[in-house]
Formats: sequence, C-alpha cells, structure tokens
Amino acid sequence: MDPTTLDRIIELQKNPASIRNLCILAHVDHGKTTLADCLVASNGIISSRQAGKLRYLDSREDEQIRGITMKSSAISLHFQEGDEDFLLNLIDSPGHVDFSSEVSTAVRLCDGAIVVVDAVEGVCPQVKGKKPLFVQLVLDNIWSLYNAVVTHRDKEKVEKVLASLGVKVMARDSRHSDPKVLLSAICSQWLPVSQAVLSMVCNKLPSPIQITAERVEKLMSVGVRRFDTLPERTQELKNAFLQCSSNENAPVIVFVSKMVAVETKALPHNKKRPLTQAKISQCRELARQRHAERMAAAQQNHSVNALVDIQSGRLCKGDEIATEGLKESKTEEQRETFIAFARVYSGVVQKGQRIFILGPKYDPAQGLSMLPEHCNPSDSLPEVPHLSCCSIENIYLLMGRELEELEEVPSGNVLGIRGLEDFILKSATISTTPACPPFTPLNIEASPIVRVAIEPKHPGEMPKLVRGMRLLNQADPCAEVLIQETGEHVLITAGEVHLQRCLDDIKKFAKIEISASKPIIPFRETVVRPPKVDMVNEDLGKQQKVAVIHQVKDEVSHGRATGTLHVDSSGLVTLTTPNKLATVSVRAIPLPQEVTCLLENSSALIRTLEQVNMTLREGRNLDISVRTLEAITDLKAQLESKLQGRKWRDAVEHIWAFGPRRCGPNILLNKLEGYQRPSFWQYLCQEDKSGKDGAQTKNTREFDNSIVSGFQLATLSGPMCEEPLMGVCFCIERWDVQSLNWKHENTFEEMATFQEALGTIKAPESTDALEVTPTHPSQAKRYQDITSADCYGHVSGQLIAAMKEACRHAFQAQPQRLMAAMYTCEIMTTADVLGKVYGVVGKREGRILHEEMKEGTEIFIIKAVVPVAESFGFADEIRKKTSGRASPQMVFSHWEVISSDPYWVPTTEEEYLHFGEKADSSNQALKYMNAVRRRKGLYVEEKIVEHAEKQRTLSKNK
Repeated sequence: MDPTTLDRIIELQKNPASIRNLCILAHVDHGKTTLADCLVASNGIISSRQAGKLRYLDSREDEQIRGITMKSSAISLHFQEGDEDFLLNLIDSPGHVDFSSEVSTAVRLCDGAIVVVDAVEGVCPQVKGKKPLFVQLVLDNIWSLYNAVVTHRDKEKVEKVLASLGVKVMARDSRHSDPKVLLSAICSQWLPVSQAVLSMVCNKLPSPIQITAERVEKLMSVGVRRFDTLPERTQELKNAFLQCSSNENAPVIVFVSKMVAVETKALPHNKKRPLTQAKISQCRELARQRHAERMAAAQQNHSVNALVDIQSGRLCKGDEIATEGLKESKTEEQRETFIAFARVYSGVVQKGQRIFILGPKYDPAQGLSMLPEHCNPSDSLPEVPHLSCCSIENIYLLMGRELEELEEVPSGNVLGIRGLEDFILKSATISTTPACPPFTPLNIEASPIVRVAIEPKHPGEMPKLVRGMRLLNQADPCAEVLIQETGEHVLITAGEVHLQRCLDDIKKFAKIEISASKPIIPFRETVVRPPKVDMVNEDLGKQQKVAVIHQVKDEVSHGRATGTLHVDSSGLVTLTTPNKLATVSVRAIPLPQEVTCLLENSSALIRTLEQVNMTLREGRNLDISVRTLEAITDLKAQLESKLQGRKWRDAVEHIWAFGPRRCGPNILLNKLEGYQRPSFWQYLCQEDKSGKDGAQTKNTREFDNSIVSGFQLATLSGPMCEEPLMGVCFCIERWDVQSLNWKHENTFEEMATFQEALGTIKAPESTDALEVTPTHPSQAKRYQDITSADCYGHVSGQLIAAMKEACRHAFQAQPQRLMAAMYTCEIMTTADVLGKVYGVVGKREGRILHEEMKEGTEIFIIKAVVPVAESFGFADEIRKKTSGRASPQMVFSHWEVISSDPYWVPTTEEEYLHFGEKADSSNQALKYMNAVRRRKGLYVEEKIVEHAEKQRTLSKNK
C-alpha cells in the first residue's frame, strides 16, 4: 500500500465519528463481489476496467475457480463526502447458503449492511397491470440502453443517448468488438455505483459512537442472565461501549468473530519489500567495497590466502545450506498462522499488550470475587475458570488479500490480531478488565448435517491428519470435527460445497493425501399412528398391530429371560429388572407434527430451562432476562395449544424431561398416580419464586434420575438403526421399586439363621466356607433376592437399563418409520428444459411443491424438496441435463417421515410383483435402514448368494 494512503487511514481511525463498519449481503450470484470490486476501484487499489472481473476480495483459489465467495474478507476504504473524510471498513460476505456462518461472523462486527437485490429476479408487476415506480423510472431506462448497445447495436440511438446524458466515451471503447465494454463505459459515467453507494453509506449508516444501549445490553447479557443482575463493575462497562473512547484509561474490549488461517509467508514482515533507489545505491557501494578488499587480500598472499578463501567459502556455503535447511524445515512445520478477525468496541489495542481472554462460560461475578480489585493481565494472578492471559504479538490492517502491520488500533475499528491461536478456538471476547462479560455467541443459521469419515492414505500419517483437522476446526466457524466411538475421525459440514472446501483445507493444513468416505447422512426414528392401508393400498385393519406385538414378544423370548417383559394389546410394555426389585410400564405415543417442529426449533430454549431447573435443584437462585422468561412462557403456551384432546389432558404440566441430551424433540410424560414431582416449568410458578422450591425437591422419588437417564439413552439411539428418536412421547404409567433393607455384612448371618431354623446345616467354622441351600419357598425367594442383588449390583443401574429397554420395546410395539433430512430446493429455469428438471427431481426421490412463472419473462421458479441422502451430485446433474439453463439452490429445511414401512413384507403375488426382490420398485425406507445398519456393523437381513448352483457349460468338450 502507498505509505501516504496508509498514514491517512491511520489518522482516520482515531476519529470514530467518521468510521462506518458495513458488510455486503445478497443471494449467491447477485453481484456482491462485483459491487465490492467497484468500491475498491474507487480507491485506486485495482483498475476500474478490472472491476467485476478480478474479484479482488475472493483471494482463495477455489473461490476464483467456482466463481463464488466462500470466506468473509475485509478491506478499509477512504471516501470523501464534501469536506469530510470517512473511513469505511467493508466486509464482503458469501451468498451461498452453505457459508451462512461466514455471514454471521461478518454481521456481528458491523453497524449496517448493503443489501444487494437482483432487480430482474426480484421485481414483479403489481395489481391492475401497472408497473411499479422503480420499474418505470429506473429499470425501463436501463433496459432501453441495454437493447440499444448490446441487443440491436443501434449506433444512432446510442449517439442520441450519449448526447442526452452528456457522456463522452473513448473511441477504442466505441469500436470494441464486445458491446458490453461500451455498455460498461457508458454506465460507469452515467450511473457511478461507487459514488452513489459510498455516499449513501456515509449518510445513512451509524458510526460506532452511535451504538444503541439496547444493542450493548444484548451483547453483554449472555444466556439467561439479565443485564441488571450483572456485577456493578460489569454494568459500568456499558458507558465504555456507548462512549467508544480511545483514552488511556478506557478499558479495552474486543470481540473476535472468527480465526482466519493465513500463510506465514504472506505476513508483512516475511514479504520481500521493493527496494528504493537509495537502498539500491547503498547496496551497490557495499558490494564494491567488499570486492576491493578481497582483491587486495588475494594480491598479498595469492597461494595461501586463495586456498583459505576457497575452503572458508565452501564452509560458509555449507553453513548457509544447513541454515537454509533448518529454516525450511521450521517453515514446513508452521506454514499457517491464525489471525483473529475482530473489532474494537472500547480502548486502544496495542502491539505487545497483555490482555484477558474470556471464554464463553466465563462468569464475571466469579472472576471478580477471585481476583484482586484493581488487577491487570500483567500481574501474577490465581487461576480463574474460563479466564486466561496472553500477549498480542502483532496487529494488522485488513486490506483484502494484503495485511498492513500497525502499532495500535483505536476503538471502533476492524482489525486482525496475531498471537491468539493457542487461546481461542473459534470466537472469544478480549478485555483488559476481568469485569467484562463474554459476548453473546454467534447465531449460526446453517446447521452442519453432512458428515464424512476421513483417514490418511498412508496410516503412518495419522498425526498429520489430526493436526490438519484441528486447524480446520479452528479456521471454520461452522465445521465440526469429532472422533466416534469406533475411532473414526468424522468431519461435519453444512452442505456439499462446504464439504468440498473443508476437504481441500484439510489437505492444505495436513499436507498429505486423504481419503473420505461416502457422505454419512443422519436419519431419525419415529412412530406413527397405525396406518389403514399397506404399501399396495390394501386394508390392514388390526392385523399389523397384533403382528408387531407378537414380533416383539418373539424377539424378547429369544434374547432375554422369560417373565421379565409383558406387552399388552394396547402397546403398554411392562418390564421388570433382573433382580425383581423394580418394575416400569411404558407406552409410546407419536407426537403431533407441529409439536415436533416446535420442540426442534426450541432446543436452545429448552436447554436453557433445564439449566435453570438444575440451578433451582441445587438451592441457588438465578435471575434470567425478561426476554428469556417471555420466550419460555410462550413455549409453554404453544405446547398447551397444540396438545389438545383427551389423551393430552394436562400433559404439558406433567412433562418429566425432554430428550435426547435433555433438549431434544421427544417427551417423557409422568402418568403415575400419586407422584407429584416438581414441574419442568417450576421457574414460571410463583411458589418457586417465593422460595418454596426446596419443598418440591423433597417430593422427588428415589431413583428419579435413573428413569430420566434411561429415557435419554433410549432416545439417543433407537432400535431400528441406532439413530436418535424424534417426535415420540413415552408415558410412564407404572413404577414400583422395592428397596433392600439389609446390609451386605449381615447377609451371611441372616442366611445362616434361615438354615439353622430349618436344621439343614451345621455351624461352619468360618463364613468363607458357608454354603446355603434353602428349602422353604418363602426363604428361597428371599435367598434369590439376596443373590440377585449381589450379582447385578445397585438398583439404580438396573433401573436405567430397564427403562431404556422398556422404551425401546414400547417403540417397537407401534408402527415404526424412518425420518429423512430434507433440503428445500429452489430452481430457476426456462420453459424448454422444464421436463428435464422434473425428471432429475423425480429420480432423486424429490417432489415438486409448486412452480411459478415470472410474468413478462421465460423464467420459471420451481420449489421442491429433495432428501439430503439423494442430493449429492444433484446440482451437477441438473446443470448437465439442462445445459446450464437450470440452477438449484438447496438449504436444509426439515425432517420428513418416509411413508413406506421398512418392516413390511410382501405376501401376495401382486405385492411380490411390485415390491419383491426382483421388482423395479424398492422399499426406500428399508434401503436407508439397511445402509445405516451395515455402516454401523449391525445385523442386516439380506440374501448374499442369489444363484448357488454351478454354472452350466454351454458347449460340449470335444
């Protein structure tokens, strides 16, 4: 960068009133990066002729190849409006739905945004045949110019337009073979986008000093806590946000939205700087002096000194080679450096400054109580949970592909910080005071759903793969990395494009060749109401229900001891623990679809409520924010309105727990008579607020948590293919527990007393040689209970296992179905390839929801749903079939029940014809279920050998 421009930007950084932090938001291929190029060209960083072609802020190679933005990148621009200068910190964000997490990281650092809308796709005629004002005054004129220049190439009309607009075009542009060059030259003078957009930004968007108090409180109120319940020193920091001060006494408050991986050689201090003329002259003079000294030494003692010079030269050369080899190996080990993408909200960030790193779970009240009153990060401090100290190595000005090193950055600016990669995983809050709370976590819209197992091609390179996946986990806000119970290293991404980018990043970080499995698609298991017809639309009646119950009984009789399980005709499962001390009765009921969707969308709120209830059970008080309290109240009201009917009477008040992981879309319902346990909504009750929650806690029965734990395990992995359950309500209708009243040390004495009373044994010399053989039936049962307790262990563990098995059998006693993850797909195409689009969607097990034709155009907008399991390669196939005239955009939408029964078996000739082993149609649910079971190593019932007889020789041997 020109030193004059850099000095000017540094000067503007000190005035927060002249700063504008903004990002560009738009759908994919709507022109965000092209607009960003135009704005960058206004500062002379790139040529205006290259704007829209260079895509300056797309610095990754795969971004240039695909033509889409995948990473948010920032650049600082200078703009002059009248006599006032402005500094614009511009962030270009992706438009593809797979990278919505990058949009979230950009929005958090900004005070406003430019929303780009494709007017051709977005504008529709209004009622009564009238055109909107925007179309009449703007679009019609632009289309008229476009038709004259590009479509008809009408030179006379073009000259009239140029004369009326007062625009002068260079001769080479008017004679260019590509008419779009002339169109660009005219529009750049007639409608200069950079001047219009930047002027609007400076006049309409707020500066950092105009941040609202409401936004500050939202940033500082983490989780359920209200702002007024934070410590007094923490509430005082609100003024630091509002003042946006850069004074020496102002506390430093910085938020890091993501960590960006940068090659070490791209850092400013590792780049080769161009030599100035003075530097070149100085180097030339030094070279001449050294040459003269060597010539003089060679003339004095030619033979000896020459030999010494040669040998020393070889030694020096060898040392240089060794040193270079060490440098190369060191560079090979650490080729990537992480730069924190951050914004300063208060104070001045300086190079070499010591700061606190506040983790997401840091509690300022706890930190202030454990630390001295006026401590700073440079002091020797005791350990505080989720609080660490470190030094800032370097700070940078972000200029797209380039980094410019700075000494300090005042409040209100966007910057890059080096030296935090060992302390920050994805995002964090930085401050010089322990009173600062961690900021509210980022809201990531796209949930990662596509997962693959990754392994190196050479097993010896596994440590490099682990390092590469660790770096990817830090560099990508949305990607998740985990190790499964089987030992597989699994990568979870948001979609197909995101997956490919993550795989490329792992190769770059690990520097090895890797192999990835086929995408592992998650499914869900659920139960439905008994269907009235089967897959060939034949009436079922009650046959299937009875058959399922008998099937469950048969499976249990082969796998477990008899007498511990009972299934009645209504689907109620009763299971007794092996030691005969506990019995539970469970019934599985399908939840309404709208309730399942509500619970799925409210998982974060349910998790928050579970944390509040846990705090109340521990006897501690927690003040939650009004916004969270209103959300909890609204959730309860929605559940009560959606759970209507006789079987759901007072169901919301009797909710025992949600699962899996205590926040999932399944319900454990308390239907026990006489057991009034604390309500799941106890925080909303006035009695709990008045301090009577302790009395309710005493009403909790012993082993209550064992019932909940068994429910959590059952909903985490279902019986069909060990996938999580969804939309199932388990009702507990019976729970009996018999406690053991004897001590283990008295067991031998009690048994000896039994035998002595019967006279069957003599008194033993020691208890080690004691053998008991009871003969009386009642005492035999007593003896069996004692030995059972010793054999199986504690009651709580057996109750957990019994509850889990009871839930699984209750689930199997109902009609079982798989649920598939679904993408909502929006396709833009023309009428001539509409049939091909329908064919590809039908081939992928999708269905068309509706289609709409843009009036006045030949464009059709088709909205469809496609299973995630069938979506890989969908975009490429639809482009090939339509020769690029159809473009799909897919985003995860919902979970949908697959209508076919995976356990249905054809019995009649007609059924075998349609769904037999050699039929054209297949049971889609069975195919998915067997694929998941096969991947997990579970038993799959399938025919391996189809024709076992020996192949017949067609010709006789002669």
